[in-house]
Amino acid sequence: MDEQTHHPAPPGAENVVCSRCGAVAEGTPPTWTCSVENGRRHYFCEKCARANIRAIEGRLDSSWW
Repeated sequence: MDEQTHHPAPPGAENVVCSRCGAVAEGTPPTWTCSVENGRRHYFCEKCARANIRAIEGRLDSSWW
């Protein structure tokens, strides 16, 4: 009997795309920032997060910055 077992991908195995500049990373790098806006997750690369850290800390939606 050939039964295939589905094994879920390990956490962080997917590519993550920066919502600001479009940079792509394998997995979720610890230096990236994740923001939940209107129920959706947005990831920002280290460069974009550093450039907009005050707006991120002020919890402004990314559309404002």
